[in-house]
Amino acid sequence: MKTVVVGLSGGVDSSVAAHLMKKAGYNVIGLFMKNWHDTTHTISNECPWLDDSNDAMIVAEQLGIPFQTIDLSKEYKKKIVDYMFAEYKVGRTPNPDILCNKEIKFNVFLDIALSLGADYVATGHYCKKNIIELNSGKKVYSLISGIDKDKDQSYFLCQLSQKQLSKILFPIGDLKKSQVRKIASELKLINANKKDSQGLCFIGKVHLPEFLQQKLATRNGEVVLISSDFHKYQSSSLYAKSKELFLDHISKSFTYKKDDGRVLGSHNGAHFFTIGQRKRLSIGGMKKPLYVISIDTIKNIVYVGEGNDHPGLMRSALFVKRKDVHWVRPDLKINTGDQLKVSARIRYRQNLQSATLLKTSSGLFVEFQKSQFAITPGQFVAWYLKDELLGSGVIS
Repeated sequence: MKTVVVGLSGGVDSSVAAHLMKKAGYNVIGLFMKNWHDTTHTISNECPWLDDSNDAMIVAEQLGIPFQTIDLSKEYKKKIVDYMFAEYKVGRTPNPDILCNKEIKFNVFLDIALSLGADYVATGHYCKKNIIELNSGKKVYSLISGIDKDKDQSYFLCQLSQKQLSKILFPIGDLKKSQVRKIASELKLINANKKDSQGLCFIGKVHLPEFLQQKLATRNGEVVLISSDFHKYQSSSLYAKSKELFLDHISKSFTYKKDDGRVLGSHNGAHFFTIGQRKRLSIGGMKKPLYVISIDTIKNIVYVGEGNDHPGLMRSALFVKRKDVHWVRPDLKINTGDQLKVSARIRYRQNLQSATLLKTSSGLFVEFQKSQFAITPGQFVAWYLKDELLGSGVIS
């Protein structure tokens, strides 16, 4: 009998995943990851880790499987929390959940599971894995979107490697959320109707401003309004002769200086804001809602525009540096000069967008058929062929 370690989070998805693994004949072990100690100021009462751990323990008892809590808080702080602070400090917006899956769940946690004699790790992610045999006889693993399109979590797994995928099982990928809850109700699991966690990976709901203020000091600065007819928004035909030069031009973030607009108000630190943000600007009296279109953490200026269709928010291409390009399917990666028509997304739950990849010597361009709202440096772009996630990269 093969052994599978299930990452029990205390939620209904991982609980049903554990049940399905046991039903399939595996020897199942439940492990809860404790990734955080601080329960004051930064973590709300909506999802404290202690309550989740207790729920996971009770579910394990209900399912009749062994259970243990493991403390990964040191690894989490080093690999995820410190990364978050570093990114926000320089005006980039990180995605800790994607990095958590790559570095914690399917790296540190996976190694622990294997050391316990497990053959696989299973999680409650809404996605699927297929095994493909190439003509050479070599096996490759494909990451497929979950059946439930509203819950598909393949985007969060966009940095996984073939080695990691070879040891992961996704028991609920063929189920819809309603089916998962029905199974949990039939089993009378205590978390059958528990709300989904909306917080950071295995931590809970974080009050981000307070969280960042632990390491990033408040600094009073100015909010500057940029008009929608700003001269830099006028398209240039100078780059039309070269596809690469054209993409390099349109993929770059717009840069501004204070004199390009007018001062509307103040803020307490540019590094507390992100592109596309609407809340916490505390400025009224405008015809349309204000959105952050750019942040300058050196001069401590937040630039804003009126309306969610402001030209400063819309771009039709992005660039991923060569070191940041990752292929889940290395056998399908393209070579320098090659193009590939794909579907892509730049955030979780965004509908897939028609796009074209262009590989260059310095990295990878992603050109979208339609302009995209708030392409944000530090976030991840993931590209697909139909339902299969082929690769991803950090937006530069």
